[in-house]
Amino acid sequence: MAEAPEHAPEHAPEHAKEEGRGLATDFSRTMSYGGYLDLDTLLSAQRPLSDKHDELLFIVIHHVQELWMKLIIRELEVATACVREGDLRPAFKGLARVSRIQRQLVEAWDVLSTMTPADYLAFRDVLGQSSGFQSWQYRLMEILLGARDEFMLKPHAHDEALTARLRAAFEAPSLYQEALRLVARRGVPVPAAVLERDPALRHEENEGVVEAWATVYRNSTDYFDLYELAEELVDLEDAFQQWRFRHVTTVERIIGMRTGTGGSAGVAYLRRALERRFFPELWTVRGRL
Repeated sequence: MAEAPEHAPEHAPEHAKEEGRGLATDFSRTMSYGGYLDLDTLLSAQRPLSDKHDELLFIVIHHVQELWMKLIIRELEVATACVREGDLRPAFKGLARVSRIQRQLVEAWDVLSTMTPADYLAFRDVLGQSSGFQSWQYRLMEILLGARDEFMLKPHAHDEALTARLRAAFEAPSLYQEALRLVARRGVPVPAAVLERDPALRHEENEGVVEAWATVYRNSTDYFDLYELAEELVDLEDAFQQWRFRHVTTVERIIGMRTGTGGSAGVAYLRRALERRFFPELWTVRGRL
């Protein structure tokens, strides 16, 4: 048996050891990666109530979605403020970011769909009356985009501070209303009833708004930034509808037509949501050009 060389190489190649010499290893007096991200808090938030394997998947998927929604809300609020001020470049950046985040939300349903009906039913009882229908961040996201339905605020009535935040957004102009006001300020006729509408009322499709967008599209060279804004909004709603669709198919795949845990109509309710649009005129105008 051959003897080992006198200076046997260590497991790590020399170049790797050299590259690592500058890495910090003592975090007793400085901030670490885990400290900056507060990973102890983040990773301790997943607390399954059963011993069933798939419950952790269920919790992680919903935590991930809530984190992404937190970022979407911030981007929508900033984009809305920018549109209000007529500063469209940062608004475009924010809206493009939201559309990309929505792709991640769609992919999350693909991961959740690896859970079978039997897997879900094994721990469904521990969920009690909790339901995604009660997600206040999802509700706020819809409100910022223009959804207006008083009933949707009721699941949060027990929390005064949260209700106040939702109500403030509910009674403020949505992203779309600010976009239409900007279109009008740029000289494109928009019906006064739309511009002056109480923000707390639902926006109904308006023929005058269809014509306003038609003017922008037909004269895209003259209104290029408004044209680009319209397309950013379409991208956003398109991605939102894809997320809704994957939500429907994933829920139907796992629970079929059962009633939702919080008492909602489940798949039937989610299907109805697919029929609602935030920016209806931007879809109608496509058949008018």
